[in-house]
This record gives sequence, C-alpha cells and structure tokens, in this order.
Amino acid sequence: MNNMPEPSDHPVQELNVNREKLDITSAPYFINRHMSLMQFNLRVLEQALNEDYPLLERFQFLMIFNSNMDEFFEIRLAGLKRQISFSRETVNVDGMRPKDILDKLSEQCKAATSKQYQILNDILLPALEQQKIRVLNRQSWSADMALWAEDYFRHQVMPVISPIGLDPAHPFPRLVNKSLNFIVSLEGKDAFGRDSGMAIVPAPRSLPRLVRVPDELCEDGDNFVLLSSLIHAHIDDLFNGMTATGCYQFRITRDADLDLNAAEVEDIARALRGELHSRRFGSAVRLEVDKYCPDDLVSFLLEQYKLSESELYLVDGPVNLGRMMQLQQMVSRSDLLFPTFIPSIPKSLRDPDTNILDAVRKEDILLYHPFQSFTPIIDLLRQAARDPSLLSIKMTLYRTGSSSEVVDALVEAARAGKEVTVVIELRARFDEEENLQLATHLQEAGAVVTYGVVGYKTHAKALLMVRREGNQLTRYVHLGTGNYHAGNARLYTDYSLLSADPDLCSDVHKIFQQLTGMGKAERIKTLFSAPFTLKKNLLRLIEAEAEAARQGRDAHIIIKVNALTEPKIISSLYEASNAGVKIDLIIRGMCCLRPGIDGVSSNIRVRSIIGRFLEHSRVYYFHNATPRVFCSSADAMERNLMHRVEICFPVLNARLQARIRSDLQSYLQDNCQSWELQSDGSYLLNNPGKGEPRYSAQLELLHNLTA
Repeated sequence: MNNMPEPSDHPVQELNVNREKLDITSAPYFINRHMSLMQFNLRVLEQALNEDYPLLERFQFLMIFNSNMDEFFEIRLAGLKRQISFSRETVNVDGMRPKDILDKLSEQCKAATSKQYQILNDILLPALEQQKIRVLNRQSWSADMALWAEDYFRHQVMPVISPIGLDPAHPFPRLVNKSLNFIVSLEGKDAFGRDSGMAIVPAPRSLPRLVRVPDELCEDGDNFVLLSSLIHAHIDDLFNGMTATGCYQFRITRDADLDLNAAEVEDIARALRGELHSRRFGSAVRLEVDKYCPDDLVSFLLEQYKLSESELYLVDGPVNLGRMMQLQQMVSRSDLLFPTFIPSIPKSLRDPDTNILDAVRKEDILLYHPFQSFTPIIDLLRQAARDPSLLSIKMTLYRTGSSSEVVDALVEAARAGKEVTVVIELRARFDEEENLQLATHLQEAGAVVTYGVVGYKTHAKALLMVRREGNQLTRYVHLGTGNYHAGNARLYTDYSLLSADPDLCSDVHKIFQQLTGMGKAERIKTLFSAPFTLKKNLLRLIEAEAEAARQGRDAHIIIKVNALTEPKIISSLYEASNAGVKIDLIIRGMCCLRPGIDGVSSNIRVRSIIGRFLEHSRVYYFHNATPRVFCSSADAMERNLMHRVEICFPVLNARLQARIRSDLQSYLQDNCQSWELQSDGSYLLNNPGKGEPRYSAQLELLHNLTA
C-alpha cells in the first residue's frame, strides 16, 4: 500500500444518505469476531518474516504465534464446538452460524499451521544455522554425540519416563492438555506374553524440551537437541526385547475455558481450585501428529479423542513447538536481539530521595510503559509501606507475575500495620492458580483479600492510598490501562496516571467501596465505570461529536484499544461517520467494524500496530469533549462494558492530554508496522510511499521517551 494518505489526515466524506433506508445494525456491516482474531494471529505470524527484525526476535514471534494459536483453539474454537455440541448455537450480529465459522476457521488454521512450519524449516532454522545456532536432528549426530545422547537418555530421561503398553488392563491413557506424547507401534511379546502392538509414551513434563549439547562434541557455536529426538532415538530401550517399528509425536489440545456457575458458587476460591484441575483434561479440540505417522495410527488417535479429520493437523516438525521459546534465553547473542534500552523516569521522580506522594501532590504524573519505567510504581508502594503517616492502601490485582515486587511491597505494608485491602481477580485467564497463591500470601501477612463481585471480573487497574498530612487525610491514586506486572510493563505499552485530584480520588474510593462492600452505586463525578456508566458515556461522547459535525464544527474521534466488538458502539461510530466525524481507530486485535463502506463508514479508518512491543494501552479521544482524553482498563467489547468492573479515567492536565494526543498521532503516522483494515475484513501492511521515509511509531516513541 504505497502513497496511502495518513489516516489522521483523511478527508471527511460529505454524505447524502437516506437514513430511513439504511440499517447500520444489520449483519453485512459487522465482521465476525473470531475471524477477526484469526486475522490478528496471522499478522503476528508475518512478523517472523520481517527481515527488519533481528533473527532471534523473528524466531520469538513464531513462538508467540504458536502460543496464540494454542489459546485460540483452547478458548475460541472450543467455545464454538461447545455451542454446536449442546445445540446452543446462536447467530451473532455478524449473521454467521457457529458451524460456518468453525469450518472457515479450520481452513485458515490448517493453512497457517502449514505456513508456520514452512517458516521454521525453510527460513528460520537455516538462518540460525548460519549464525552457528543449531537444532540437530538425529541424522546429523556424530558418533560421539550419539554416545552422549545415549548417556543423557539413560540417566536423565529414562528414570522419569513411563511408557504405557495398550491392552485391556492398560486402556488409552488420559493425557494432559498440550503435552508431548508418542504413539509407538511394536513387534514381539513382552515378559507377560502381551503383544498388543501399540504403546503410548508421554514425555516427562518436568524435563526441558531443548537440551544443550556439550561444546566439545560439536562445532563452535550453540548446539541443541530436542527431547523428542532423544526419546525417539532410544525408543527401543523402553520396550526390552521388543522392536519399535514406528514412533510418532502427537499432542492433543483441549477445551481450557473454566466453567463457574456464579449462581451456584458459595466460595469462589474453593470452586476455582476444583476447576483448575479439570482444565488439563477438557474435551479435545485439536490433534497434532507427526506428518509421517501412518494412517492407521492417525485414525486410532482420532477415534480415541472423537475428533474428525477437520480437527487433525499433520505437522512437519516438533508438535510442541512453543517449548522452543526458551532458545532465546539459552544463547548469548545480543546481536540477534532488539537493542536494549533503559526506560526513562520523569524528572520530578529521578532523585532517589524523592517522596513520590509529595511529587504527585504538586502535579499529576503520566508514565507510558515500557518507554518509561514501571519502577516508580513499585517504589511508591515500598515508600508507602515504610511511611509512618501512610494509613491505608487499597488495590486491584488482575495479573502480577509469580514473583512480584508489587505483592512483596503490599506484604511489607500489611506487616507494618497499614490497612491493606486487595481485590484479586482469581479468574484472570491462565493466571488463576498463581492468583490463588498470591491471595494466600497476602492473607497470611494480614491483608484483607476479597475476590471482587461474583459474575463480574474485576479488570480495573487501581491503587488508592490514604495518608495523614497534618490534621487532614489526603488521598492519592494510581490508575492504569495495564496490569501491575513488572514483566509486562517491559513488553506492553500502557499508560499510568498518578494523581492527587480530590474528585478522582473520591471516585476511586467509591469504586473500592462497591467492590469490597455492598450498597447502591454512588454518584461518581469524573470516572466512567463498567458495568454502570462506561458504555452509556462512550455512546454519549460519540453522539456529541456527531452533533458537533452536524453543526459544521471540526469533529474527530480517535480510539486506541485492543478490541472493538460491541455492536452499539460500532453502530454509533457508523452514525458519527455519516454525520461527518473523522474517525481513526487503532485496534490491535479484534475489530468487528467494517471501514470504508460508502454511506456507512466512509470517514472511518482502522489500523493495527504490530511491533516489538504489544500494544495494550486503551485511549479514547473526543475533539469536542472536556476533557478530550480518557484512558481506560476497558476495551470496547461487550464483556468489558457490561460484565466486568472497569475504570475509564480522564486525563485532566492539559499538558498530559497534549502528550497523549501526540502519541496517538505517532501511531497514525506509522507506515511500516501498521496494517490497514479493509472493508472485507482483510488487512494490508502499510508501506512508505516513493521517497517517503520509514516511520515506526514504536521506534519514534522509544527515541523520544527514553532519550
């Protein structure tokens, strides 16, 4: 896409549409959300082909794609299968039936899987070998390597492996979700005279999938073998006196969505502990098998899992490809990685002796991670724990990481006698077990821990502190678009706002009262909160912008979120477009809105930024609003707006508003890491026009904010 006009400057189309004949809520104007998410996964896969990225980063993008696809099957495709199995098929606003969606997605997933392994085998592994980073297959082992491999297998693998011969006393085993396994065909009889001819060998989950070969056995460089190769090479050793005539990897992917009936749950923590075990053994949704596996063994596996050939994926490489993600940490090659950088810290917080709350009392402070450091948030909690005037801390936790400095600071504060109240969302997908452990850790330190509101995930990111200053109690808040996870803050783009604004602090206090206590929702002055006021206020602001356009004033909406799926928000944006509002949408993942349709969305441009950092910040800009800029924990999705506890907070400081507007403009100028959504649901990569310099928003922000 060369010579494309910048979305921020796209001309507003003057439309003369018969509104009575146009139904902007009808199916043709909506993209299916699952299809849209698959498009996002494909954009991630394309990063593995981007020669502007260092080689190990390209390899990492391939691993991220693999992980994304695992979750896509575990949650999205599993959900569609569940609807069909239980005859609960519903037609969404896009008009597609679950069976039709599943069929289309199966085709796309098979093509994407084939492309993934083609990129691995034909492009990335040869390129890594040129850099003296090798993953050695069995055929390339030297005699000395073979001896080492035999010794490693006998002493490190064989003691913990458990082959399972299949016979009436040993039925087909119940294998864990996404575990590496082998199906083995056998000849001969064992010590008991059994000759079923077949066995299953689960690879021990406690062992690394990638094993470094001793340097003295190989050429210079970094050399590795896969655990699967070690098992395959010595499979006969597991069946003494018998002959393995075939050995083939396979992996089963299961439905991993948790099913908690809010109406029947009395103790959500106890119920969740029970459900976590079942996640490992949910219904099968995908079978991945070595492409060389004979048809009779493939059919046998399909029969065991009650899967059809449409759910079969024959792969040309490791079936547990995602476990190769550890390669990046196992080699010391900074030349093959993105350049390191040091996140900046605002001038007002650079002095290590600065009391952060004192600095916040003087003016609001805005941080944009990862370009700016997350450290001030951790330091704030540490200072609070040791501040004799600090009385209480209230905080929401959604994802924090297994080793969390944030939690350590909260524990220190609780042990120091502060009133620490933490609202932990136990149902943060795939972090549930970790959050249960964090809850126990905090409770043992004396903190009050609650789990929000049953039926509504607490997705808000909020911290409230109360400090005695003279004869008064002063409140301070931190509000963010991302989680209190120091690791994510180095990889995800997110805004953090520190403020002592009395109205903002009062509103956050009221939200914590709702979360930990009971009672009617109190009137909130400055914030929008889901599920109560966020959706209706977003609709109000969109309509206000449309009315400004009808009156002949400049009107502009910019929304940057991870997903846009909520039908009423989309319909409202269509209305605003037809009123003449210029609308720029920066949507990383799912987008159900179709841009560029005459008479419907001619004034709407949609782009997705895919780059080094995961775009995660949620920002809403309305040209005619006061204030113009809002940041939020919420995406524009039904679940966020109606079924979660979310916060959308205004940026009240004019200077900080202008800064965020400038950041948004960078994303709208990007011409090398941005993808433009077409009205048919496909995406095209933006490229610089002839003579136009390359402009990467992330690189520009990295340069400006870390300089």
